[in-house]
Amino acid sequence: MRHRHLATALPRSWGGFDLPSKANRVAVLDKESSAPGFWDDNRAAQKKLIEVARLRDEVESWQALKSGAASVKELAEMAIEEGDDSIQESLQAELDETEAKFEALAFTIRLSGEFDEKNALIALKQGAGGVDSQDWTEMLMRMYMRWAEKRGYGLEIVESTPGDGAGIKSATLQITGRYAYGFLRSEKGTHRLVRQSPFDADHQRHTSFALVEVLPEIEDGGEIVLNPDDIEMEAFRASGHGGQNVQKNSTAVRLTHIPTGIVVSVQNERSQNQNKQIAMTILLSRVTELEAQKRLEETARLKGEHISPDFGGKHIRSYVIHPYHMIKDHRSGYETADTSRVLDGDIQEMLEAYLTSTAGD
Repeated sequence: MRHRHLATALPRSWGGFDLPSKANRVAVLDKESSAPGFWDDNRAAQKKLIEVARLRDEVESWQALKSGAASVKELAEMAIEEGDDSIQESLQAELDETEAKFEALAFTIRLSGEFDEKNALIALKQGAGGVDSQDWTEMLMRMYMRWAEKRGYGLEIVESTPGDGAGIKSATLQITGRYAYGFLRSEKGTHRLVRQSPFDADHQRHTSFALVEVLPEIEDGGEIVLNPDDIEMEAFRASGHGGQNVQKNSTAVRLTHIPTGIVVSVQNERSQNQNKQIAMTILLSRVTELEAQKRLEETARLKGEHISPDFGGKHIRSYVIHPYHMIKDHRSGYETADTSRVLDGDIQEMLEAYLTSTAGD
């Protein structure tokens, strides 16, 4: 029975996780949260409660894994000593399950970026390719929605603009769950599809493009504060398929951030206030991401390095459905012929391949 991988890898990851200091931090925050005056600063109190919940989840997950690994190891050693082969199959299944949990937890150590633990906002937009591009954009949206569902993440369509006859012109998804942004940040860029067009009577092969932007959901911008005087708001009626107005009142909201030129539109909620709140969150996320990118570029400039933009321009991944089946990520080199599986949301392996390939960056 194989258990050497877990026996050697778990202690190494344990050290990288730094469990003792995080467990100590949980104890400190628990003590602070029960102290008089904790809620005097509501904003600071909320941040501490979020931090302690996150740390407690990490500590308990690793402790449960360690306990499970020790249990499997003990049972395996007993079976070997007693020469009992009857339980080997069930022990192997337990070991496989424990190793799978370990691999998933160990990988999160790689997700140590500034925003990696946050929720994600995915903005999709049709590229070149007409109605095929609109259909492709909707296929990508479904792919990310299926991925979120499989991981048990929360999911909401914040905004969606129907295409001309098929698909969508654009959409924004909110995916809620720990490390959602850390995993999905690899998707930022141009995605290319090659297939026989279902919209071409001659079934000619068409190439379509869609743009994907991934943002961390920022509710507290820290040092970044949006000045209301820098924001123009326009209210308009939400539209349905074909462009018809589906509401009599102007509940949809469009915000323009004058200093950066960033524009955010939200129309899916029924009240203007709800749409405005969501739009403000997206706008703060976009401005925060822009400032983070500027800091990265400035650091690279001082080091004499060059940073290539991830969004737009050269495509990051190709999805070929005709004349053969193949998906290739042009950054990590990841390839698979199982296009149906990937387009149905089974993209975790592809996401991890990219994150592994950039681990040293």
